[in-house]
Amino acid sequence: MWDYTEKVLDHFRNPRNIGRVENPDGTGTVGSLACGDALTLTFKLDAQGRITEAKFQTFGCASAIASSSALTEMIKGKTLVEAEKITNKEIAAYLGGLPDQKMHCSVMGREALEVAIHNYRTGETMVKSLEENIVCTCFGVSENEILRVVRENNLTDVDQVTNFCKAGGGCGGCRDKIQTLVNQVKTERESRKFAAPGAPRKMTNIQKIKLIEEVVDREIRPALQRDQGDIELVDVAGDRVTIAFRGMCAGCQVSEYTRRDFIEAKLRECVAPEITVVEEGK
Repeated sequence: MWDYTEKVLDHFRNPRNIGRVENPDGTGTVGSLACGDALTLTFKLDAQGRITEAKFQTFGCASAIASSSALTEMIKGKTLVEAEKITNKEIAAYLGGLPDQKMHCSVMGREALEVAIHNYRTGETMVKSLEENIVCTCFGVSENEILRVVRENNLTDVDQVTNFCKAGGGCGGCRDKIQTLVNQVKTERESRKFAAPGAPRKMTNIQKIKLIEEVVDREIRPALQRDQGDIELVDVAGDRVTIAFRGMCAGCQVSEYTRRDFIEAKLRECVAPEITVVEEGK
């Protein structure tokens, strides 16, 4: 018997927002019945671009139902930029926590929201990535998905990865590859220690530029490319970073929020808190 919190049980027994939004602005489906979990999330926006209605349909366990119910409550009233910043850890925290073996349910909800937002912005019914490399064929989990859950949740071993995204939980043939990815993130963390507040050595300008390039390639560009956008790093002068949006991001109405609330925030988190990001030509 899983040790569920009272809030998880409440959202399981009395799920909010079950069903499908009529004429939705965005629709996202993740998972599959063959893998044991599937979730469809739909939402509608008001005239101000805020989520006014969100509903879900899911085939899954108590954690999947509770996580989906919680997510629909969490995103109501938010803009898409605000909603897409919600992490699986925040979904679990909203519920008072989830068992380790059920954390993948919160990840599934976050991914369904991403697909629904992508559907709204592009009209496409699924996220396409030319860089997709499936590591776990049993559950269809890609390298990018594994790296993301490891980084966002500070995972340190293969069993934790399985709990969060199911990778490695089938035949087990991919566990060595998963361990390699975990080790890769561990190495990344070690290499960034010199940039931490209070670190004994200060970055040179070359080190700072290199770190900014790494963060853009690893953390920022993949997120923009999921919505058919991209970013070009134009210049780095001290703590001032100049960028240019490409693809669907160029001329997008929410590009200002993307620059400030996502790109600048990510660089301040991963590189230095003094960084200011400006857009070329502005």
